[in-house]
Amino acid sequence: MRGTIGGMTNAGASDARDRDVAGRARNARPRDGLGRPLPYGAEGVPRQPEGVLRTPEDTVAEARALLASGRPFHAHEVFEDAWKSGPREERALWRGLAQLAVGLTHAARGNAVGGARLLRRGAGAVEGWAAERGEDRLYGLDLPGLARWARELAGRVEDDSAPVDAETEAPRLGP
Repeated sequence: MRGTIGGMTNAGASDARDRDVAGRARNARPRDGLGRPLPYGAEGVPRQPEGVLRTPEDTVAEARALLASGRPFHAHEVFEDAWKSGPREERALWRGLAQLAVGLTHAARGNAVGGARLLRRGAGAVEGWAAERGEDRLYGLDLPGLARWARELAGRVEDDSAPVDAETEAPRLGP
């Protein structure tokens, strides 16, 4: 039996995935501040809308605010929009920034192995993009500083697998 949840269809037991009106899989469950699914009907935090076109400056500003409020999962979604819709020559940078945010998400959830791996992968992507382009400060971002932050946090997460506080550990994007 199919019903709707928040404007999305819930296929029930035969197809456990929620679908949007076009039939694409979309999870309508509420989520906590770190993006973890909560039971249907629970109070969650507002989700970031997907597929939003923003200027690079707006992307950085929105991600900065989300990281500062301890919501790296949501910042990851903002960076992902830029990665998927931005200019081809910047996609590797935005993907690397999304990996940094989701690495922090995993570290805050207590997934030390995944968090450290994604933090290092994102650091490598950001550094690689900066080296290839000869640009280490784009849109107010300190790319070498972000890579250092990520590697340092990855080491600490591996040494102590306890969840980190996403708000206090978040990088500061720009001034």
